Amino acid sequence: MIFIVGRVRRSRLEICRGISFLQSIRVSGWNLPYPPCVSSFMRILYDWLFPALWIVYVLYWQWMARDVKAATRREGLASHALRSLLMIASVALYFVDVPLRFLNLHFIHTGLGTFWTGAAITAAGLLFSVWARQVLGRNWSREVTVKQDHQLIVRGPYALARHPIYTGLLTAVLGSALAVGRWRALLGAALVFLALGLKLRLEERWMGEQFGAAYAVYRQRVRALIPFVL
Repeated sequence: MIFIVGRVRRSRLEICRGISFLQSIRVSGWNLPYPPCVSSFMRILYDWLFPALWIVYVLYWQWMARDVKAATRREGLASHALRSLLMIASVALYFVDVPLRFLNLHFIHTGLGTFWTGAAITAAGLLFSVWARQVLGRNWSREVTVKQDHQLIVRGPYALARHPIYTGLLTAVLGSALAVGRWRALLGAALVFLALGLKLRLEERWMGEQFGAAYAVYRQRVRALIPFVL
């Protein structure tokens, strides 16, 4: 009996140490003021929900990249490198204060309302993007490419937008910016818009060359990013 009680106490101590460790490496990007009497679990949730959403999303993308069609045409290294730099800068702006102090100021009062609204928008955007990735299948690529036996996908989310992966991703970054509530996060979201806009323009041109009249008809029928709008 004494042995069992001792094991339980040690287990509780290990759990408490784990909680303390997570709290000690609190992600500073969101920095949500804790409500009164908030539990340790909720503190960890507030600190780690958004990083966890994005980490799982990136890991999923990496896993799915294992099985794609071979490319017959690929964009140049310079354009891909430029987009990568924009995306890296965007991530940094979500997490790190910058020397331009006004960018670290809040554009909205943050609290539980903005946190959970931002979380819902982020999760919805990521899920929509994942749905689009599943439908696109082996035609997907990280860079702008034309694949062997490339197919023009027009079903599912592609019946709503020509680039639904970008639609979901842009929705998610705006949701995360709302939760951060700082101007630097909005700037980070703008960099994502710029990076995906550059990629979208090249993809549109290459898909038009690849599929000809079929893509022209699809383009007239379906908007690029926002259904029935843009």
